[in-house]
Amino acid sequence: MKKPELLVTPTCVADIEMLADAGADAFIIGEEVFGLRLAGEFSRENVEEAVRISQRKGTKVYVAMNAIYHNEMVPKLPDYIRFLAAVGADAIVFGDPAVLMSVREHAPGMKLHWNTETTATNWYTANYWGRKGARRAVLARELNMDAMVEIKENAEVEVEVQVHGMTCMFQSKRTLVGNYMEFQGKDLEVKGRSKDRSLFLFDPEREAKYPIWEDKNGTHIMSPKDICIIDELGDLLEAGVDSFKIDGILKSSDYIHKVTSLYRQAIDLFFEKREAYEEKKDDFVNEIKAIQPPNRDLDTGFFFKETVY
Repeated sequence: MKKPELLVTPTCVADIEMLADAGADAFIIGEEVFGLRLAGEFSRENVEEAVRISQRKGTKVYVAMNAIYHNEMVPKLPDYIRFLAAVGADAIVFGDPAVLMSVREHAPGMKLHWNTETTATNWYTANYWGRKGARRAVLARELNMDAMVEIKENAEVEVEVQVHGMTCMFQSKRTLVGNYMEFQGKDLEVKGRSKDRSLFLFDPEREAKYPIWEDKNGTHIMSPKDICIIDELGDLLEAGVDSFKIDGILKSSDYIHKVTSLYRQAIDLFFEKREAYEEKKDDFVNEIKAIQPPNRDLDTGFFFKETVY
């Protein structure tokens, strides 16, 4: 067995060094115009600084280019890809084949991680994109544990799994809330769409709040609970899953730092002595519960098919 990479989404450049010290091995960052649902906005200057800090700390930086691109965006891809290659980004996270084709032409040495959020559901598809040039497949959040293990057993590429944080339930390229308000002739205006993420859909029957916001990529509706499987890592670790992702979207820097530290401890303890991990895993969960935002419960997502959204 090998230890998985612990992949974290920082909110800003200042998080990089702190999270590396807490045990993160790699980071996903990016710019809203190119990447989906980032924990923080990173300008080109921020990306360059993040890469510089990460190299000094011995970690990696992956840049998100997994937005859904229309024709007018395609000409903008080469320049950004050449920039990422020049500053030394370790990989580009993509979903659209336009990115893959542009990387082949403008930065053929750049590593690619295939992430479509929803369609990485079998190992045939993962291997298809691997043969096209991807080094990694980011598995869909709707898979259960058995499916993830089976994919890893048959994958010709690295496999990444989200182990903590909220997940996206729905996205539309349209600004649905703003369009609805405009259609209704309402005075309510959705301002600061990519920054003010305090809007919720409320389900009174389940007493569930679904975070919703709009940005340059459209409308996003997120899960009412956060995934947390810090006490259920055994099968994924034994299967040799390559990367565990902690998604820090809509979380504070302090929260992400603490969660990263706890997952680092859990992974290291499992490899040192599994019995010790089994004895302490409930303590890990309780420590995370103690810092959870009051409106964000924890569950195990679809790992055991217990969640219904």
